[in-house]
Amino acid sequence: MIYRVSHTTDYEYHDPVALSHHVLRLHPRELARQSCVSHEVDIEPKPCSVAAHVDYFGNAASVIEIDQPHTRLVLRSVSTVVCKPARHLDPLETASWDQVRNFSRGVQIGAALEASEFLYDSPLIKMDDAFAEYAAPSFPKSRPTLAAVLDLTRRIHDDFTFDQEATTVSTPVRDVLKKRRGVCQDFAHLEIACLRSLGLPARYVSGYIETIAPPGKEKLVGSDASHAWISFYCPGLGWIDVDPTNNLVVSEQHITVAWGRDYSDISPVRGVILGSGEHEVTASVEVQKLQTQENKP
Repeated sequence: MIYRVSHTTDYEYHDPVALSHHVLRLHPRELARQSCVSHEVDIEPKPCSVAAHVDYFGNAASVIEIDQPHTRLVLRSVSTVVCKPARHLDPLETASWDQVRNFSRGVQIGAALEASEFLYDSPLIKMDDAFAEYAAPSFPKSRPTLAAVLDLTRRIHDDFTFDQEATTVSTPVRDVLKKRRGVCQDFAHLEIACLRSLGLPARYVSGYIETIAPPGKEKLVGSDASHAWISFYCPGLGWIDVDPTNNLVVSEQHITVAWGRDYSDISPVRGVILGSGEHEVTASVEVQKLQTQENKP
């Protein structure tokens, strides 16, 4: 699939902002199943400096500075991305989750050492017996890891209600578990908390997903949004991505932008301003399928 992704973030300040610094993570990653053909960000007002870098987790990031007074900041990111189908994996052929846990506790090198960094508490995800207890029915002794994770993914999808009004960015994961309501960010944080509480490495992934219209209806413009899912590590196979919001293994309809320990590591836009303490922010995303590779001229 070839997609054009437009992501607009609009800040409106009640009083003029004299100076602002922002970190942007909007550039899709380069992966075996994904290639970013083009990427542009239009910023109003124009920044006085833009410095691109790669962060600790390998995500493309840019630091922008605006030194002129402004009451509005608009960031328009446009990317063209080619996505391939995910590799096919037999859930029953993966190592048992007990083996993965024991492996993760050992001395690590290379990719396994990187994975071990995602075993521990992070700013928004704290391990807890409550998460291990919720996950336990999916993880009987010696069950293949992917089969267990897919069962946990299904249970989160079935047990929790998607509700945009139920949580905020700062809602603790324990509250999500109690309320059984939230959004994709909450469900990703919850599944990561469950896996880490069992001793399994898991990380947070941000990006986009193409929204498919119901049969017989046209897709609404602006119906897409930023999305979040999780990735867990399995020795011999590497990282495997699953989507608890939609109960599926990540496919060519998912576009990966960044990953980290939790949302706080990879928020699309984060900044500090000198001036107005109150503001309103709106964000819109449009994921447009341009063509399939077979139809590419």
